[in-house]
Amino acid sequence: MRIGFLFNHDQIHQVAHSLPIAMALVEIGFGGKIVVATTNAALAAEVRRIGGAHIGSTIEHVELEPSPLSRRVDALLGKVVPAGKLLIYRDNLAFFRGLDVLVVAEKTSLILKKRYGLTNLGIVHTRHGAGDRAIGFNKASACFDHVLCSGPKIRDRLVQEAGMAPEAITIVGYPKFDLVRETRQVSFLPTVEQVVLYNPHPSPHLSSWYRHGHGVFEQFLGRADQGLLFAPHVMLFQRQYVVTIDRLTVDRAGEIPPRFLRGDNIKVDLGSRASTDMSYTLSADVYLGDASSQVYEFLLRPRPCIFLNTHGHEWHGDPNFRHWTAGEVITRPEALLQALERAEELHATRYRTVQQDLFAQSFDLQDTPSSIRAANAVAAFAERRRRDNRHLKLVPA
Repeated sequence: MRIGFLFNHDQIHQVAHSLPIAMALVEIGFGGKIVVATTNAALAAEVRRIGGAHIGSTIEHVELEPSPLSRRVDALLGKVVPAGKLLIYRDNLAFFRGLDVLVVAEKTSLILKKRYGLTNLGIVHTRHGAGDRAIGFNKASACFDHVLCSGPKIRDRLVQEAGMAPEAITIVGYPKFDLVRETRQVSFLPTVEQVVLYNPHPSPHLSSWYRHGHGVFEQFLGRADQGLLFAPHVMLFQRQYVVTIDRLTVDRAGEIPPRFLRGDNIKVDLGSRASTDMSYTLSADVYLGDASSQVYEFLLRPRPCIFLNTHGHEWHGDPNFRHWTAGEVITRPEALLQALERAEELHATRYRTVQQDLFAQSFDLQDTPSSIRAANAVAAFAERRRRDNRHLKLVPA
């Protein structure tokens, strides 16, 4: 039995969501082969960092390579669309055919079944985040053979909206949280009294960055008491253009004017490891965002939240904006400073209990680490696949 874990992305943010499961498979004594596959140097380095001594010993590491033709296509189109990410499957079909189960944190890998006919490959989706966006519950979710989810909120929406069978879902908690103990809480802006983490989403139809991002920076210029930690979703500045598929939109993140990069009260991070390992969500005093699922990681320790409704969404009662019930919603950056003045009081009197309920619905955490629960679920799924495939071979044609 060979179980593969694939990391195929421009950035490293998905590694922490499923690599702990591979490591936990070793811990529970899984008897088969565990293989981790990466598709670029950054992913390989992150796998080695998190996996430590497991990588190359108890866990095999394979670095998948694109063909020369795919390299040329990606050189032409890669600044706009993830051509290389799609072509890597075709270039490495022999590797995927050699697996019994593939564990992934994204949906692109469904191409192996839909386009390349690997119907015997069992694909398990770990998801990457506990957010509310509708794309996380579209019909593609039901195309996986099994889904691991963090809490009842996710399970219920997968059943109701994606049409997924309840028995094909296992609630396992949040394996990424198992790594938090290795993340030190650091003061990134030590000269200020209050640090605001601004974490806009890349999707143009949801993000506050394109219309209001510079306005947010303006509110912090020259302030000694409040600091801005700008750590957007790591894909916001990854390519020259941001293209979204859930609602076809295209926009440019543009440049950050130099005047915003001066001063001791502003820090900008467009995609370092600290943007993905919860360093910022653990250390900030206030969360400012729009549609990123990182707000739920911030709620691991309840604190004030503020949301920018840049696009005038009718969000009340909309499950896709459920996280906006965790704090005050404003419509323009000029309202931010006043919102910050009342944030602590509103959090104490109104939003803290809401946040605790949202967290409980999003994350089913237990004494058993989430990665162990997930590993047990993957091992059980693999065993069911093995029994079912053996039974099919024994049935006469």
